[in-house]
Amino acid sequence: MKNFKNTFKQALYERKPQIGFWLGLANPLVTEICVGAGFDWVLLDGEHSTNDLGTLMAQLQVIAGYPHTHAVARVPVGHGHVGTTLIKQYLDLGVQSILVPMVDTAEQAQALVSAVRYPPHGIRGMGGARASRWGRITKYAHEANDEVCLLVQVETQEGLNNIEAIANVEGVDGVFIGPSDLSASLGHVGEQNHPVVRAAIEDAFAKILKAGKAPGFLTLDENLSKHYLSLGGVFMAVGTDGALLARQTEALYQRFKS
Repeated sequence: MKNFKNTFKQALYERKPQIGFWLGLANPLVTEICVGAGFDWVLLDGEHSTNDLGTLMAQLQVIAGYPHTHAVARVPVGHGHVGTTLIKQYLDLGVQSILVPMVDTAEQAQALVSAVRYPPHGIRGMGGARASRWGRITKYAHEANDEVCLLVQVETQEGLNNIEAIANVEGVDGVFIGPSDLSASLGHVGEQNHPVVRAAIEDAFAKILKAGKAPGFLTLDENLSKHYLSLGGVFMAVGTDGALLARQTEALYQRFKS
């Protein structure tokens, strides 16, 4: 059996816009419904959701039936021993693309590059389990490093100060700008569309692109999504399962209530 090619990673390097959707409800049926819409990628959120390794695996099994959609998973933390362990477990489940929150320095980014790679190029524990289809992908340990996609999330003023150095770390494939935490860090809680926040994001996009890497973003504002796509955004998440369900059910009720 051959290893699975990471077509999402290839698309990032070719600067082909990838339209994605955020999944935080930790439910395989919800995931299947959303993946069936045709998104290029979906984000399985391990940071701000009830997802654990079991729910992640169930959703990965569902997504495997929809080869047009690539699964990206966000670990709750990526730094230190706990982060390294979680990254190893996510990769062993078969996740090929990892998003790590709260990356503030190039040194942290470099440590993450090491965490997602097998020796001698990194410190990932030798294993693979489901990722290697229990050893049926015989060259998995030799090929996995090339297929792993590392996305780092910059979402603080410190991260912005170091974004050029972070983006230039070899092995970082994309830089995701976290708008909620970033707006809070910049003193504008909940104001993703504030001029100061928008200017900071636009400047970050330009620096990420200059480093030859792919910028990513999440917003529920369609006009804002299109704006950042026009500035070179590559992996763009345009909605979340929880928000979509909440807003549409509210709207449905209000149409009848009124």
